[in-house]
Amino acid sequence: MSSMHRQQYLRRRTRWGYGWALWAAVLWGAWYVPGTAIWHETPLSGLSQGSPANFLMAAAVLTAFHACLVVVFQLFWLAALGKLADFFRTLWRFGGISKWYFLAAVMGGLLANFGSYLAMGYVGAVFAAVAGLLYPVVGATLARLWYRERIGRRAALGIAVIVLGGVAIYLPALLGELDTEGGARWLGYLGGALAALGWGMEGAIVGRAMDVTDPDCGVTIRYLAEALYWVLLILPGLAWLTPLPVYRLAGELWAWRPLLYLAVGALSFAFCAVAWYKSFPLIGVGRGQAIGAFYAMFATLFTAAFTLNFPEWYFLIGLALVIAGGFVMVSDSERNVGAVRLVEEGA
Repeated sequence: MSSMHRQQYLRRRTRWGYGWALWAAVLWGAWYVPGTAIWHETPLSGLSQGSPANFLMAAAVLTAFHACLVVVFQLFWLAALGKLADFFRTLWRFGGISKWYFLAAVMGGLLANFGSYLAMGYVGAVFAAVAGLLYPVVGATLARLWYRERIGRRAALGIAVIVLGGVAIYLPALLGELDTEGGARWLGYLGGALAALGWGMEGAIVGRAMDVTDPDCGVTIRYLAEALYWVLLILPGLAWLTPLPVYRLAGELWAWRPLLYLAVGALSFAFCAVAWYKSFPLIGVGRGQAIGAFYAMFATLFTAAFTLNFPEWYFLIGLALVIAGGFVMVSDSERNVGAVRLVEEGA
């Protein structure tokens, strides 16, 4: 391959990577609408914030439903692509490949997804979103430390500007939420911290695994692992070790309205995760996660469309910052086409 053709190939690869990451942000932002609405439906609307154990149980049951439905949608996706055989071959190679996805499921599912549902229910969607915006910093830092992913000055600046833009979008409303009284609201704040930490660590872990894995198969293994954790270990453990009505709540969520919200949210998140994972091998974990942080902008747009509560003036400032940060990162990749990781000479 000539140098010119190689440069053209790498530029197309980079554009595809940013395209997938942007799609992940759109679908991720859409997830906040049903993800928050479910908390206003029976039986969750009757939960008292003075009973932290009930909120923890509810977040666990919601996350279990979420993981199972995501796996269903992703298996249909694999079947449509004709990749089911590849999925099972990758799954059986536990020692070399799929163990990384099982570890990523702990970070992205048992920490991040659970923490995000907890934050949405206990503190509100605003806090859940702004806390999650910190995940690109975690992911990019770990990717740099673990396998020397290249983060140039412009890319680092772009990450910082995107995160700053997301904070500008949400911070005024967040301050209003923090002024309200609540019982054990620290659980919601803990959930937000778990979301940022878990999603950042998940991206760094799967960034290595996808060196030798198809992203469509890898993301399905990751959510299958999470579903198994919830269904076979955590929910039975809660039901056995505590007096909490775990299975009664799970049965009540089979009503059509809660199940509809869960299914719509899982459909959005299933393909958000597919797009997110596809971006990592193409542009790197740090860039993929930073563009994924555009979800803050899309979450605000979708929330405004469904609730008719339109954003304030600070939304425009945050929007401008997020877009500017994205352009800074794109300009970095154009200057360093294909330079995703630092590689030793002669390696």
